[in-house]
Amino acid sequence: MLKTENRIASLESLVNELSDADREKFSRIYGVHSSEGWLNIPETMEPWVKKQFGSLDVVRNQRIVRVLNKVTFEDAMFNPIRSQRPMQLDGNTDLYKMLAENTNDPLSSPLEGTPADVFGRIRGRFSMTAGNVAKIDGFSSLVVFDNFNPLEFTKEQVADYLQVALWWGDEVVKIDNTARYFFFLWNCLWKAGASLVHGHAQMTMGRDVHYGKIEHLRLSALRYRHTYGAPYFDDLFETHEALGLGFERNGIRVMAHLTPTKEREVLIMGHDVGDLMKDTIYHVLRCFRDGMGVTSFNLVMYMPPFVPTDEDWTDFPVIVRLLDRGDHAGRTSDMGAMELYASTVVSSDPFEVARSLREWVPAE
Repeated sequence: MLKTENRIASLESLVNELSDADREKFSRIYGVHSSEGWLNIPETMEPWVKKQFGSLDVVRNQRIVRVLNKVTFEDAMFNPIRSQRPMQLDGNTDLYKMLAENTNDPLSSPLEGTPADVFGRIRGRFSMTAGNVAKIDGFSSLVVFDNFNPLEFTKEQVADYLQVALWWGDEVVKIDNTARYFFFLWNCLWKAGASLVHGHAQMTMGRDVHYGKIEHLRLSALRYRHTYGAPYFDDLFETHEALGLGFERNGIRVMAHLTPTKEREVLIMGHDVGDLMKDTIYHVLRCFRDGMGVTSFNLVMYMPPFVPTDEDWTDFPVIVRLLDRGDHAGRTSDMGAMELYASTVVSSDPFEVARSLREWVPAE
């Protein structure tokens, strides 16, 4: 159903074109609300508005689409012209030159510049672990990439980073099987929250209960299954697929998210972190970097506990979420009070994201 003319502004009419079964499934999960915003533009502003936004009409009359996930209460408000807002930039915009000139930080010599975990270090082909000097949780460590530049990654390197993190989780469980809730996070460059430029990811193993937002997702999925007798994550994917926002590659599901946490959010779901999942993660990252020009991103991965618990994790898959954190040279933060306390405000169109994903994620 994904056509070149499909846009988030037309979501309501696209939903109405779905089959009865798909439309009913969509309405279980999502609510869509549109609003019109009108402005009177003074003559003194007209030349600037035309230059900045292309025309007066797109600013005079703005259509905002709000999508609410009624199961998880994830909420997003889409207005594409927000991507054309004036932004103040830093002087140095040549990112790769800047990275090439600054290759010395504590992670450049991890054996001397970082602590080790109590069970030592784990070495992969392209990375090694290091203890987190300022821990997020009791078990909290890094995967330090051999390559300084986090944007210079290959398929083999991405697979190695993920595998080293999983091996680390196995070692944690061996010494403390109450630490069983694995969480992987990759903050790429400073706009994404990285305190050091050198390529690295982080992983934690929580105790007692999974981290709050993941536990909320688990309970929301259970409530959905009890209410509708259907697996939430299957219906979530099939809803995206019906709209042309999701597709499956070798058993791995990829979606341009309808309620993104921020710009261009993509969800990847699979049964495990095998080679097919790792390959798909790489191809989506490559789409971000090479297809959409993303220079700073957040990637997270979570899954059911490493060892059995009394909780019900039925139907809960391995989930990877990644999103764009904006222009590395921009001084303006991409998140403010609205995102922190109310609803996400988004300028990217998930239908455009889906078109890029289909181009960059191979069928085989």
